[in-house]
Amino acid sequence: MLSITEEIAVPHPPQRVWEVVSSPQDVVSCIGGAELGPSHDDGSFDGTLVVRFGGIRVKFGARVSLDLDEPGHEGRLSARGKDGQGATRFGAHATFRVVAGESPGTSVVSVDGEVQLNGKLAKLIESGAGAVISRMTKEFSEQLIRKCAPPGEPVTRAAAGPHAAQTARQAPGQASARRAGLLARLRAWWSGRRSRRQPQPPVHAGSANTSGEALGRGGRR
Repeated sequence: MLSITEEIAVPHPPQRVWEVVSSPQDVVSCIGGAELGPSHDDGSFDGTLVVRFGGIRVKFGARVSLDLDEPGHEGRLSARGKDGQGATRFGAHATFRVVAGESPGTSVVSVDGEVQLNGKLAKLIESGAGAVISRMTKEFSEQLIRKCAPPGEPVTRAAAGPHAAQTARQAPGQASARRAGLLARLRAWWSGRRSRRQPQPPVHAGSANTSGEALGRGGRR
């Protein structure tokens, strides 16, 4: 059995993020290798997903049910299916929820789920599942952020953990502070060069002779 627990920080408001993650069409468009099939009278729908495990590509087909709690911004998903050759069957259950992030206008999507595998490819899939899930989560996060962004708005790269959106918003200010510090150091360096290059006051002959006589008297002593 595979357990999945992920948190995705999204620099967009919860309502907008919920609109995307509650739409099967939008979610499928964020997952590489996924396709949405026909829907059924009971509200379920078909879907396929192609996943690469090492050098092997496996195509899964599933029937998916989705139950949404609109006021709570929470959903429950269940899926049952098999790979294209019928060698491996699976059942999956997951809950997902959208909550407000730590910074205004940001969100966190949390996902908890389990996948049960049976058949010839079960061990192969389980052995490589960690790397596959990590890669797919990163790709999904980037596409989700892109999907949620209004037209023309710069897209922020996805980052792991619930503080990612806050960190991304702080980055421009930190960059400005670094630039200001660099300019101050350059000004100090230039001032030092100018002071060293200014002409020194001339040494008068009288002063030199007086010093010489003093040294001379000191020598005679």
